[in-house]
Amino acid sequence: MVTPTAPTDASSVGGGSETPSTRGTRSRAGNAMGRGHEAALRGALAAVEKYGSRKATMGDIAMLAGIAKATLYNHFRTRDDVYLAVVAHEVDRVAAAAREKLPDGLDEAIAEAARLIGEHAAVRKIAVDEPAALAALATPGAGPAWIAARTAIASALSDSGYADSPAAVDVVLRYLASQLLAPSTADDRTSAAELLRSAAAAQSPPAQTEPAEPAPAPDPADSADTSS
Repeated sequence: MVTPTAPTDASSVGGGSETPSTRGTRSRAGNAMGRGHEAALRGALAAVEKYGSRKATMGDIAMLAGIAKATLYNHFRTRDDVYLAVVAHEVDRVAAAAREKLPDGLDEAIAEAARLIGEHAAVRKIAVDEPAALAALATPGAGPAWIAARTAIASALSDSGYADSPAAVDVVLRYLASQLLAPSTADDRTSAAELLRSAAAAQSPPAQTEPAEPAPAPDPADSADTSS
């Protein structure tokens, strides 16, 4: 006679339940992966600043990141994959810095974004060594980085009380993209940002105002007293 065995749940078999030690191990592994990823991005920027985007190798990136080449390949299969991640990271960084200026006005946020783009060391290196590559990079497209940039601009317009239409977003985006090729001076950035703010205001619908309450109707008794 076969004695039926009680059904086992996940917690009763080895590995089915997670102990504090296994959770800690996974957490440490995740932190290490995150640090490796961030180091790779820093190394890529340093490599581009030093060698240019075409001459920099995966070995250069790993060395300047302070990580093993095998570790770099654990995160990115090719150099182009690293560069795509760097562009996305830098778009997010510029957007975050510009958003901190938003309480001072949309123009201040635009000027800050323009400054960070125009003064970006890796971009300026590419401008000197590989102008054709930079021209392609500065052309707005439909890639993930451009989508992220448009989303950030639309959010800034909306949070500032302006219309976030595709046309309004595109005007700001094209100005900021132009800073990749020809950075503006501080005064020019200020003037351009103010013009862009004015343009955004002109494209926005007027603020809705509460309708005025109708004046109270005259009291007939008062009219009678007046006539007498």
